Amino acid sequence: MIVCDTFVFLHLHKSGGTYVNQMLMTCVPSARRIGYHLPYNQIPESLRTLPVVGTVRNPWAYYVSWYHFQQGQERPNPLFLICSDGGTADFATTIRNLVTLESNPERIRQLSDAFPESFVNYGLNLTRSCIARISGSGLGFYSFLHDRLYAGAAAPLVLRTETLRQSLAEAPLGLGASETIRMHRFLKATPDLNTSRHDAYPSYYTPETRALVAEMDGSVIAAYGYCFGDA
Repeated sequence: MIVCDTFVFLHLHKSGGTYVNQMLMTCVPSARRIGYHLPYNQIPESLRTLPVVGTVRNPWAYYVSWYHFQQGQERPNPLFLICSDGGTADFATTIRNLVTLESNPERIRQLSDAFPESFVNYGLNLTRSCIARISGSGLGFYSFLHDRLYAGAAAPLVLRTETLRQSLAEAPLGLGASETIRMHRFLKATPDLNTSRHDAYPSYYTPETRALVAEMDGSVIAAYGYCFGDA
């Protein structure tokens, strides 16, 4: 979560937020970090009159990125280990377990045991009470993260990761002339950050897994006009 004089940026997990964080901290003198992956309800009351800016990603692409990023870690996080049966499950099985987490009380219990009581400001930064709220929600994991992050925000400006550079360059952020110039230079010169190496995301999906994401993350897919195979 980055607070600037004219808006607050909320960081949705693996959706271009690391790039936006660095851009703001580099280009906007008023920017200050007050948390990591924190939702709207954690914004201090005195700052809630500021507009909210955030990002979103195609859910099918999110799950591929998440899987390969965690698979490449020396110490994957508890969410990956629990949903991949200790790293032994393949992509389809792991994603099925993650997407249907809301209906699996045993996995939710395991995550509650593994997650901290309070925010730690790194990683997923979900607490035990956070993950408990997914139970019975009917949401895929990415939709759960999305709804948790933006709940309560009035008309947030949510930019699609797939066109992030162009959208940031055109977004009405209320920045001054010098800040805007620095931001445009950053967008032109700085490569993507915190990425994982993998093939095009459609190649990892079976028809069943593709359909499951369409069902469980349908709210985000519909809200932002995503479809399977988007660039």
